[in-house]
Amino acid sequence: MFVYKTKGVCTSEIHLEIDNETIKKVDFVRGCPGNLIGISALVVGMKVDDAILKLKGITCGTKDTSCPDQLSKALEEYKKSEN
Repeated sequence: MFVYKTKGVCTSEIHLEIDNETIKKVDFVRGCPGNLIGISALVVGMKVDDAILKLKGITCGTKDTSCPDQLSKALEEYKKSEN
């Protein structure tokens, strides 16, 4: 399991399980449960690069980031750690 510490959002961590570049499981620690369960359900089964493209740059209100954007950053960090 890969753990990413978030910055600038209500969620404090994102836990990822990835196999063969496919997202198998995403768990958010804290945050808005309904939205985060929904995001997790949508990205499970998706290729890492596809999820990054869809989520990167999404903002939340006046914040420069969001939970989906932080997930894209977590996925990018995961990719770096695998190389």
